[in-house]
Amino acid sequence: MGRANELRLIARVAQMYHSEGKRQAEIAGQLHMSQATVSRMLKRAEQENIVRTTIIPPPGTFAELEASLRQRFGLTEAIVIDCSEDRDGAIMARIGEAAAHFLEVTLQPDEIIGVSSWSQTILRMVDNIHPFRGVKAKYVVQILGGMGESAVQTHATELISRLSRLSGAESRLLLVQGITSSREAKLVMLADPVVRGTMDLFDRLSLAIVGIGAVEPSELLARSGNVFSKQEMALLQEAGAVGEISFRFYDKDGQPVDTPLNERVIGVTLDHLKKARRVMALAGGASKTEAIEGALKLGIIDILVTDKFTAARLTS
Repeated sequence: MGRANELRLIARVAQMYHSEGKRQAEIAGQLHMSQATVSRMLKRAEQENIVRTTIIPPPGTFAELEASLRQRFGLTEAIVIDCSEDRDGAIMARIGEAAAHFLEVTLQPDEIIGVSSWSQTILRMVDNIHPFRGVKAKYVVQILGGMGESAVQTHATELISRLSRLSGAESRLLLVQGITSSREAKLVMLADPVVRGTMDLFDRLSLAIVGIGAVEPSELLARSGNVFSKQEMALLQEAGAVGEISFRFYDKDGQPVDTPLNERVIGVTLDHLKKARRVMALAGGASKTEAIEGALKLGIIDILVTDKFTAARLTS
């Protein structure tokens, strides 16, 4: 009978706390016991299965898919968005909305944010961000060169500048080509002290926001002039490349693909991203699923924002 009496009192305390909404101090006063005893009883109520926690995911959220992604790929956070159709345009817009909200909620003071500016999905994110209140980042850094066709370069500059204004940060642009004509041309550009000053921040990133691309360049990249030749693309495919993050290619097993093309890229490296405190990747769509899976196997991504169709493919 002793145990039954003990459990009855524990159940009463749990009822007062969870069902009646009383604070622990109120319960202690009403039952003439210490607040520490109330706290212990509430913990016992969980241990004895008197109290069970049930989480009911709201409509349009996908807790199980997110948990599967976290477990399978070792992610800190996975955000899976609802989308009515498995179409790139619709997916990019919804991913951008979700990423904007996540950044607004999680941004810390004095963050150094690196942004891969050749991503239409990241542009959608910036389109949906509200001005930050009370929290200011330190720098927003362009982590991939962008000089190319002038209209497209405006995209990169505007993206970085707008995010800087919204977050109260100083912008650091990388006003050189993302892909140079030769290794020698790259070395000339790296000699510029302004360029070096921006790139020195790559080792200090607290948050890197990146897109994930398939080997075949996106429409935006194709228009920028920052693309490889057909022969170079064939070389990448022969080497087993399935995707890229800021023009750093990797295979389906998450192993970097090292080719002479790396010598021509001005931008963040995979090693830089490994050093970043957090890396958030925004990507979805059937054409990118293999690239996303390879990127997750690199072990550098902490947060993935994707759509429900892609998440299902990644976890199947």
